[in-house]
Amino acid sequence: MGWEARVLRFREGELTLDHTVLMGIVNVTPDSFSDGGRFAQPTSAVEHALRLADEGAEILDIGGESTRPGADPVPEDEEWRRVGPVLTALRPKTDARISIDTYKPKIAAKAVALGVDMVNDVSGLRDERMIRLVARESVPAIVMHMKGEPRTMQRAAGYRDVVREVYSFLDERTTVAIAAGVPREALVIDPGLGFGKRPEHNTELVRRLGELRPLGFPILVGTSRKWFRGERGGEIPDEGLEAGIAAASLAVRSGADLLRVHDVAATAKAIRAADEVIRRAR
Repeated sequence: MGWEARVLRFREGELTLDHTVLMGIVNVTPDSFSDGGRFAQPTSAVEHALRLADEGAEILDIGGESTRPGADPVPEDEEWRRVGPVLTALRPKTDARISIDTYKPKIAAKAVALGVDMVNDVSGLRDERMIRLVARESVPAIVMHMKGEPRTMQRAAGYRDVVREVYSFLDERTTVAIAAGVPREALVIDPGLGFGKRPEHNTELVRRLGELRPLGFPILVGTSRKWFRGERGGEIPDEGLEAGIAAASLAVRSGADLLRVHDVAATAKAIRAADEVIRRAR
């Protein structure tokens, strides 16, 4: 389908993706792999979210359960105890769109009732109740590929062709969602870097990201603080800002429309330059 700008439809208005949209990460958790505990208190989480919006995040992704490899599930009441106060305080303070990072339909329903704009489902809309919620409430959803579940996903990280398998999964889940009444323009796909993927799989997905474009949906990629494999076979940990920005720029070159990032300010500067070169050339 080429490189034409996608359109993402919200309950109120739409977002034309003629530029790379940044989604800022707000982890309201004690145990996320990179920033666990830093924003576990509602006040600090809201302040952080507003700072990310000021730095250029058009979407703020609020999550109350760590999905790092090996993480145990969090009970629904505890997850809501973490995110509910943040969403309540944040919604009146920003015009940025807010996303709830959850795979639990009850959490998503409560969040949407508070005015949350979209659902980021790391399980890929595998729960029919989540699909019905998204369709009924007319909120967009991010459909992510994950092999297994956070507690076990790295043990299941084996593929014959990671790009083809991710493509097939995303094709199947979006087809099911559309058949259930979710508008095509309300779906975003995410290959799920690091979710049941080894460094070589992350690298291959970024290199061949354009092969997901024929699905016809905006593509979100989370390269921030992920591991990649270099040309000589060594693993490259994203331990610093520079590695994350480089990976993000390569993802945009390969076809990403949205980037989910921790470091919004610096990424925004780099991506504005990348957009000038890459999107104008398209």
